[in-house]
Amino acid sequence: MNERKTSKKRDTRKIQTDLFSPHLSYLDFALQISQGTEMAESKPLRKPVFTKVDQLRPGTSGHTLTVKVVSTKMVLQKGRADGPQVRQLRIAECLVGDETGMIIFTARNDQVDLMKEGATVTFRNAKIDMFKGSMRIAVDKWGRIEAAEPASFSVKEDNNLSLIEYELVNVVEE
Repeated sequence: MNERKTSKKRDTRKIQTDLFSPHLSYLDFALQISQGTEMAESKPLRKPVFTKVDQLRPGTSGHTLTVKVVSTKMVLQKGRADGPQVRQLRIAECLVGDETGMIIFTARNDQVDLMKEGATVTFRNAKIDMFKGSMRIAVDKWGRIEAAEPASFSVKEDNNLSLIEYELVNVVEE
């Protein structure tokens, strides 16, 4: 009798640890839910930490910042609307900044529409890319650009971080 309880316990443990098993029937799954077994524990969302432009460093990512668009210049526009492929590739270089400095933002496709001169936008999960030794900020598919309320700050135009040229130096320790 003791052996039977042990084997039953082992089976239950197997079901609880392997929720997404292809052998798990719908009834077993419903039984686990009714017993209070959760599929995934949800963590509370944490508040975003806003950074300023002068705090950006090469090779970093995960930045959240609110900036004003100073200027926008279309760099590349490929594709035809009348052809079989309607999708276009658009790339624009936008000079954005806040009260601490400015940096070039590389806007791609739908991002270009949000980058109007004088607009205030919020970048979420932005990353710093290096282009010809200078920093650029970019938002890829894991990030987000949102239109924000018009900001009250004025952009500090004498601190352009994209004009600073960086050089990769290998350090050999002996």
